[in-house]
Amino acid sequence: MGVLPESKGMNLSGKRLDAEWVVGWCEQTSSALEVLMASFLEKYGYPPGENAVTLATDESHAATDSLVDLTPIPSDLTTLYWVVHEASLPDIGNGYFIHSASTVAEHFQEYGAVRIDDEQDDEWPALVFGSDGGGHLFAVTGRGRVWRSTTASWFDEFKMVASSIQEFLERIGQVVARQA
Repeated sequence: MGVLPESKGMNLSGKRLDAEWVVGWCEQTSSALEVLMASFLEKYGYPPGENAVTLATDESHAATDSLVDLTPIPSDLTTLYWVVHEASLPDIGNGYFIHSASTVAEHFQEYGAVRIDDEQDDEWPALVFGSDGGGHLFAVTGRGRVWRSTTASWFDEFKMVASSIQEFLERIGQVVARQA
């Protein structure tokens, strides 16, 4: 893993997401996933899907740089993408998916930013960076808060689910640990 660029993005909430913390989250979550997947069929009665947190590569770093060039993004999202390429956790809770930076860029170009009434800021668009197994979207705002769509739509209401990306990841990690 390379050195995290300091100049990418901005976090208006104050405390920045620490790349080493994200690395630790990846290791803990991946370990819990291994335990869960080893007993999944016996525990749930059907085979699991592909559940993995994929670490960033030079190619995904370039995709993150392209996303930053496309639109302003919160520094915590940049930090996340500097460590994590994507996460696919279809068997965790209702399913959790952290989209790759290239997917976020494609979606931004196709759909634009999502509107979150409580956090409208023309300079910092709310970017969809993930989804769940029901098609609900997760967006992060310039303030670093994570919001979930109330329906499977880019154009409906969003409700805050975490005060930061770190809190969002902590909650996913807790769900994985409970299932394991």
